[in-house]
Amino acid sequence: MHVVCSHCRTVNRVPDERAAQDPVCGHCGRALLDGHPVELTDDNFDAVISRSDLPIVVDFWAAWCGPCRMMAPQFEQAARALKGRALLAKVDTDASPLVAGRFGIRSIPTLVKLQGGRELDRVSGAMQAAQILSWLG
Repeated sequence: MHVVCSHCRTVNRVPDERAAQDPVCGHCGRALLDGHPVELTDDNFDAVISRSDLPIVVDFWAAWCGPCRMMAPQFEQAARALKGRALLAKVDTDASPLVAGRFGIRSIPTLVKLQGGRELDRVSGAMQAAQILSWLG
């Protein structure tokens, strides 16, 4: 499978059997799939979502949003549970208004499921880790 490094935007080939074994970027050496959500911005969003083979779940959030802060540990827990099977990412809507605008984000938190750069589904409102996992199927 191909996984794009969110730090340097290098496309890395990761064998399926190694996806859950903390692979690192062949260019910059940073973790690719370490079971933690990655930070996406206006600058790296397109590179990461368009060239990664894994399903991607993006949490659109803001620091001032109470429900977003309450959901953050649950999203982190879901990222650990999906390690190697999906890439969970966060977009700060205040810091990355272009991406948030492009996706028409009107309420936060909003989770958007993507594959191959295309939106498959979305849900708004804070969720528990089990609800996130159930929503992803």
